[in-house]
Amino acid sequence: MKDPVPSRRTFLAAAGVVVASTVTSVPRTVYANGLAPTPTMRGGSNNYLPDAPIVDRIGAGGFWMTGTVRRAGDGAPLEGQRIQIWAHTTEGHERDPHSHGATLSDANGEFRLEMPQIVPAFGQAHGHLAYDSDDFKTVFLRPVMSSPKDKTLSADFVLTPV
Repeated sequence: MKDPVPSRRTFLAAAGVVVASTVTSVPRTVYANGLAPTPTMRGGSNNYLPDAPIVDRIGAGGFWMTGTVRRAGDGAPLEGQRIQIWAHTTEGHERDPHSHGATLSDANGEFRLEMPQIVPAFGQAHGHLAYDSDDFKTVFLRPVMSSPKDKTLSADFVLTPV
């Protein structure tokens, strides 16, 4: 008895099922419970300086950069994650090493760092933040302030494991 040879149509249908099940299963793993990772923002890495030191404050302070760090998928807060912050401020340009500093997230995944007042650069008052450690994919953020007179700026990270 001769083994039946599958038709081209049967072969393509089976291949389509395999591809579809592979493609649709990956996002379910990464986005379990619906919390998608934060995408890197265009312009976020401008004037980035790797390995900025962890500091208690940048400059004289008076302005607060705050936010949260969570894991993609389940949204669990991530403690001890290094967040680098830099900006064009009343005390320096965003390319100046003394305008850079890093802080760590606490047990609730929250971080905050005091720094000098952010001032407009290229027409917008904005900050730069980066998650750049080894456990998760690197993310650069560039949030814009609603007003240059604001005394706080917040940014949230949802990170994907490497």
